[in-house]
Amino acid sequence: MPAVARSLTALRQDLSPLISRVNACIDQGLDIRGRDQRQASLGRIELVILDEAERVSTAALEYLRDQFDSTNAGLILVGMPDIEKRMGRYPQLYSRIGFSHRYAPLSKDELAFVLKRHWKRHGQELDADDFTDTQAMAAVARLTGGNFRLLQRLFIQIDRVLRINELSVITEDIVEASASALVIGHAN
Repeated sequence: MPAVARSLTALRQDLSPLISRVNACIDQGLDIRGRDQRQASLGRIELVILDEAERVSTAALEYLRDQFDSTNAGLILVGMPDIEKRMGRYPQLYSRIGFSHRYAPLSKDELAFVLKRHWKRHGQELDADDFTDTQAMAAVARLTGGNFRLLQRLFIQIDRVLRINELSVITEDIVEASASALVIGHAN
């Protein structure tokens, strides 16, 4: 996860060792060890996925654009809704965007499916007829608005709260306590 408004210098410093390590792992897996090395700046890397791209400075994004223009590698930018509007202000960068996809919130059935998996991970069965489970599910739905990324973050925190307090049952109070530790906006 990049720091807020990640500077170009910091990005370059972070990328270089990462690229070297990934290329070394690829070479080791292919049992190449130094021969047949590509001279491109990204080496053998064919795809880079940058999560939370809205946190990266425009200069750093332009640097990435330049790096990927000189290679055959692909770049996927994952970010918050409307990141494409920010990119639209920079024609050289925006012209390289192949497509933009906005993920819809999880439907009620999809949310129930995901929650069943989380309950199962804790050795429980999610029971829609159980008041405690129903209240906890409603709290998760209200707090996340069906946003899958937010749901994942919330359950990381729920797992932490359960572990620290040596609890095993997911309740509305656990969900609320977990959410209070996160910086989240209002789900729409």
